[in-house]
Formats: sequence, structure tokens, C-alpha cells
Amino acid sequence: MGEHLTKILIIRFSSIGDIVLTSAVVRCLKEQLRGAEIHFLTKAQNEPILRANSFIDKIWLYDHNFKTLVPQLKSQGFHFIVDLHKNYRSAFVKRQLGTASASFPKLNFQKWLAVQFKMKVLPDIHIVDRYFKAAAPLGVVNDGQGLDYFIPAEDEIAIASLPASHRDGFIAIVIGGKHNTKIFPPEKVIEVCNMVAQPVILLGGEDDKDRGALISGLAEASVYNACGLYNLNQSASLIRHARSVLTNDTGLMHVAAAFNKRIVSVWGNTIPAFGMYPYLPGKFKSNSMIAEVRELSCRPCSKIGFRECPRKHFNCMKQININPIVSFLKLKG
Repeated sequence: MGEHLTKILIIRFSSIGDIVLTSAVVRCLKEQLRGAEIHFLTKAQNEPILRANSFIDKIWLYDHNFKTLVPQLKSQGFHFIVDLHKNYRSAFVKRQLGTASASFPKLNFQKWLAVQFKMKVLPDIHIVDRYFKAAAPLGVVNDGQGLDYFIPAEDEIAIASLPASHRDGFIAIVIGGKHNTKIFPPEKVIEVCNMVAQPVILLGGEDDKDRGALISGLAEASVYNACGLYNLNQSASLIRHARSVLTNDTGLMHVAAAFNKRIVSVWGNTIPAFGMYPYLPGKFKSNSMIAEVRELSCRPCSKIGFRECPRKHFNCMKQININPIVSFLKLKG
């Protein structure tokens, strides 16, 4: 079947981490379907994530207007659509193109049960492995090689451009996140910085600059606040250079996994059982440490996140023990 399929459209509109998590499917489609032409449809702002991916032949950008985009997609004559988003937008595209397609199990009902009733009904399967269900009709299987992330040459960060204190190695700490209940509190980050006894680079966006300044100003260790100074691909370059990574449940966590880094992921109101923890191939699985407060009766309180703790105590983050985190970060990979 694969030999006759020449043009495949993958759909994943957002977000950063979710798009990185599709990279294994992208690679396997390209490598296992001889001569296949792989196209990827995503939101316009996410183009930099895919720009340098050598397994993608063409990127289609959605700017909240299907009027001109759909006719262009129709003209391509796609043989199959791999829907890795499975929402009303991807359904609309599939309906308009009228092409054979497949999607994946989103487990929304099981997640709702976990959030509302704390029921442990989620299967032990990562979302990457669920993504492969959408490629199964094509005979494509997981090659077990993990994730990919490709950095454009112009976004590579030279070590010589970093502060002199950080040129011989550093730990990266990702302090950003869309929801406050998924962000490790600054006071905990400061404790980690002071205990690891190594240079630290703080990574995040423009919105995280003030938090980064607070941490770097109060930490006794050598901390470089890089929040807002680098674009996504440049931040990915710094992740690749890092000795190890401490990160919230956010996009750069999955970038770190794509580079098989030693990762401590910190979990607040969400849980790894949702299937979005760092996805590492077999020989690198020991590079991942999950930091969380298990069996907290109010957790998970959302599958996404909140501006503040609904119960006002934020124990899911505040009670996390930093000693194992520090020990893990200091290990040599």
C-alpha cells in the first residue's frame, strides 16, 4: 500500500510541544513510505518549529482563514491525511478535501474522569504512541528512535557568545509556561540554583523576564537570565548545549527530550499520566526524572492549567522535594 501513496498531509495546528511530539511520526512516514512527499499543516506562528525539518517537503500555514488555504490544499491531490490534532478545524479540512484519513485516540473522556473524580482510568501509553495509530493504516510503525528537533543554522547559539561563567557548561532551567499552576515557584527555583553549584541559564519568553530577573537577583549561584533574549530555535540550541535540564510541563521539555538530555520535569496541577511526559527512546529512558507530589487528593485539577490554584494552597508545587531534583541534575549523563 505504501508504495502507491506519494503525498501525505499531516495536520497539527498547535502548540509547540505537541508539534515537537509529532516529529517521530513525521520521520517514520518519510522513511518507511518509499518516495513519499510529506506535507505539514500548522498555524502560521509555529512555522519556525518545522522550518529545518528535513523530513518535511512542504509546510502549509493556517492564519485563521481557510478561504484561500483549502483550495490550495485541494489542488495538491493528497492521497492520505494523518490527523494529529483531531479537533473541529482538522475535521473541517478533512471534510473539504474528501481524502482518506486517520486520527488517534485523544482520551478526553478518561482525562475528564481523572480531573473530575480522580479516577485512575488513563492507559499507560504516551501520546506519541497514540499518534502512531493515525499512521497505522499506511503500515507505518514506530522506529523507537524518539523525537527530532532541527535547528536552522542561523539560530545556532555559539558558546562563546554566552557569559564567560557559562562557557564551560551549564544547567538549563525552563521557567516559563502558559498557566501559573504549571510553573515551578521562583523560590523553589532559587533553592535549586543555589544547591546545584553549577552555572544556570534561565529560559523562557518575554513574559517570563521579570520572573527570571527575580530568580537571578536573589540566587547566590551564577544565574544568567536569558528569558526573552532568544527565539524558540535559539532556546533549543541552548537546551542542546546544556548538561541537564529542569523544566515545567511546557514545549521546551519536549525539545529537551528530542536531544535526549537529562531532564527533570516538574508537574503541578497536571499529571504525567495524561501521556505528555518526556518521550525518550529506550537507552535514554533513565535520563528522565518526574518531580511531583503524588497522591495529592486535589490533583489533577485540570488537564490544562489555571492562573492560580483553585484551592489557594498550591501544594502540588510547593510540597515538591528539591533534594532529589538537585541530585539528578548534578549527575553526569
